[in-house]
Formats: sequence, structure tokens, C-alpha cells
Amino acid sequence: MRFKKPQVRLSDLKIYLVDMLGIILGTTISAVGLNMFMVPNMLVPGGVSGLSVFLYHLIGTPIGLVIILLNVPLFIAGYIILGSRIVVQSLLGTIIFALMVDISASFVPQATDDILLASVYGGVIMGVGVGLVFRFRSSIGGTSLLSLILAKTHGVSPGQAMFWGDLLVLALAVFVFGGEPAMYSALALFVSIKVIDAIQEGLGLAKQAIIITRFGAKLNERLINELGRGVTRIEGHGGYTGEGREVLLCVFTRQQTARLKWIVHEVDPAAFVIIGNATEVHGEGFKKMQQQ
Repeated sequence: MRFKKPQVRLSDLKIYLVDMLGIILGTTISAVGLNMFMVPNMLVPGGVSGLSVFLYHLIGTPIGLVIILLNVPLFIAGYIILGSRIVVQSLLGTIIFALMVDISASFVPQATDDILLASVYGGVIMGVGVGLVFRFRSSIGGTSLLSLILAKTHGVSPGQAMFWGDLLVLALAVFVFGGEPAMYSALALFVSIKVIDAIQEGLGLAKQAIIITRFGAKLNERLINELGRGVTRIEGHGGYTGEGREVLLCVFTRQQTARLKWIVHEVDPAAFVIIGNATEVHGEGFKKMQQQ
């Protein structure tokens, strides 16, 4: 019996190489942010990285080495509970991040001794780095992996698990470094989380409107002709009145918000309108859908 050799498609190889470059870039940025702003100012970024910084100042252990050692039991438990796929994706990012932290520590200078600037800029840079790692389908281990394990075994939501893990590290920082560094560490963590969300979800440059109206056809025509945006029309009925209405869904740019509201007001002043951010939009008129 002859077996066919598995063929590696060029597109899959390209995706893999792009992911690798993205993970290396993201972990390098995170490591630089950690060594340039967080470590010299005794700021604890939360999670395993924060615990590693904590131990570095307490007993002088290399941060990257501690990151790997603390992640070993998590990866073993993750492999048993979650399976190999998630662990392998996280393992790569964790190892590269730990190496970059120890390598960059020898030549990255301290950027500032102002703890407020360090917490803000450190949070931004680490958030950009971790956000890129997440964007390219990996992680730096730590509480992100622990949260998945607890979600599977105890039904704890990943967000809650990460929150309590970070809170525990910040509590340790209060007892060792004092209240002020811990408060600035919390600020850095908050900034980092917001930047990660922005990297993951986009900056919300598009808006979306849900319009419930009696004049769907006329409003549809004006939105298409005057905004140059597509509109989806859905038949709807009021839950209380039972009256028929049309529901129009339209995605547009921020600059077109005022114009859309004016058009709706002219056509149907009694329309019910919901306008919100569309953090990520794929399709005609916006960015092309890409394989994730």
C-alpha cells in the first residue's frame, strides 16, 4: 500500500510565516516595553509577567527564566485539559517572549524615572505587543492560559479568571513595593488592556445604524444615493403594537454620521434610530476579509 505524502500548500506556508513574524514582532515590542518602562520603576504588569518582575526585585531571578518556569505547570495542565492545539499556539509566543525579555534586558535603557509616564507608556507599548501576538493567533501564556483551564474545569469565565490573577499579583506588589507603585501598576494594566482591545477589535473608525421606520423605501434610496453606502432592509413588527415597520441596517464612516442623522430626520422624524461603533467591518467599501 502506498501512502501519499501530505502536501503543504503555498498559502498555508505564507500564513504560517506571517504569523511567525507577527509573533516575533509582538513579543519583542512587549519585552522592550517591559524592560524600558516597567521593570526599572517597579511596575508589575499583572499575570505571570508581573509575578516574574516581582520575584526579580525580591530575589534577583532573571525575568525571562521565571516566565518559562512558571508557565511549565500551566502548559502541562493545559495539554491534559485543553488538548495540544491551544497549548502549542501559546507555547511559541511564551518561549519567544521570555527569550526577548532576557536578551533585551542587557541593552534596553531605562526611558524615564517618572512613574506616571512609565505606567502609561509601558502599558501602551506592552498592550501593542501583546495585542499583536493575539492578532497572530498566539499568546504569552500565563493568566490567559490559566483562564482557559479554569473555564473548562470550574466554569469560571476567562475574563474573571484573568482579573483575579492580575489582582493577586497587584496585591503582592502592595505588600512589597508599597501602595503607590501598585496603584501605578494597576494604571499600566488598565492602559494595556485597552490597547490590546483596540489592536484586536480595531479603532472603531466605522459606525453602524439600525433604523426602524415607516418610510423604508424612501430612506433606503436617499442613504444609497447621498451616502454611497449599502443598506439592508428587513421586515419587522412592533412587539407591543404589532404594527409593521421596516428595519434598515447601514454601515458608514464617522464623517457621515451627521449627514445620516439629517437624512433620517428629513424623511421620518419619528424614526427610531440606534447608532453605534462597528469595530471591525469586512466587505465592499471597507477592508477585505482575510483568513484568520
